[in-house]
Amino acid sequence: MEYKVIPFTAHVDHKTGSPHHVSMQLEKIINQQAEEGWTYLQLETVTNTVPTDAGCFGFGAKPGFTVLSNMLVFKK
Repeated sequence: MEYKVIPFTAHVDHKTGSPHHVSMQLEKIINQQAEEGWTYLQLETVTNTVPTDAGCFGFGAKPGFTVLSNMLVFKK
C-alpha cells in the first residue's frame, strides 16, 4: 500500500469566509486526487513547536511558538 500526504490550508477572505467555501476547497483537492487513483483517508492536524531563540547575549531574542498544519492523507 502506498500513502500520500499533502498540506491543506484553507484560503478564506471576508467575502468567501463561509464553511461552505472551505468545504468546496477540500472537495476539489479530494476529487483531483481521486482522478489520479488516490483514496482519501483523513485530515490530520500536525502540531510543531518552534523553540525560543535566545539571540546573542539576549539581544534579538525571539519567543517560541506553535505551528499547526493540516495534512490530507490519501492511500493507493
